[in-house]
This record gives sequence, C-alpha cells and structure tokens, in this order.
Amino acid sequence: MRYWHFWLNSLILSSQYNPPRFVELVMLTLAIAMLFISTFVPDLPYIVLGLSFVVGASISILIREAIAPSHQRKITQFTALLLLIISLYGFADTLRSL
Repeated sequence: MRYWHFWLNSLILSSQYNPPRFVELVMLTLAIAMLFISTFVPDLPYIVLGLSFVVGASISILIREAIAPSHQRKITQFTALLLLIISLYGFADTLRSL
C-alpha cells in the first residue's frame, strides 16, 4: 500500500511541477493504449484516436521546446518530429485503405 501511495504522490507532484509535460505524457500513454487496442480490434476509431493523440502530443512538444528550450532540445525535437511524421504517414495509410 505504501508503494501505491508513493506512486500517487509522485504523479501528483509531477503534474503540478510541469503540467504541459504531464499532459503530453498522458496523451502519449493513451496513444500507446489506443494503438495497442487497434492491433486486436481493427476498428478505424482506435487507430484514428491513437494517431490523433500522437499528433497532438508531438505538436505540443515542439511548441513547448520552441518557447522554453530544455537541455535536451535537439533530441526532443527530433523525436517529436519523427513521431509527427510517422503518425501523419499512418493517417495517410489509413485514408488510403478506405
């Protein structure tokens, strides 16, 4: 029980310390969950929702890094651009398969 209490307090502190990064983490976690579900249930809404979360989180990361650069700015921007390109390719592939 003490482990869960520590985990919950860490999560609350993280959300209060850096809210944009916490929202990006939640969006990417939900994107992973939606894309994982879409491998078993090949319905279009799961794929579109997961890719939308990825696009939103990557654009948010790029804007956050442009406003307030961190010490890992280049790596973060490269990763966000890579996620954005892959998710846009996924959208194009999904639309092509319709």
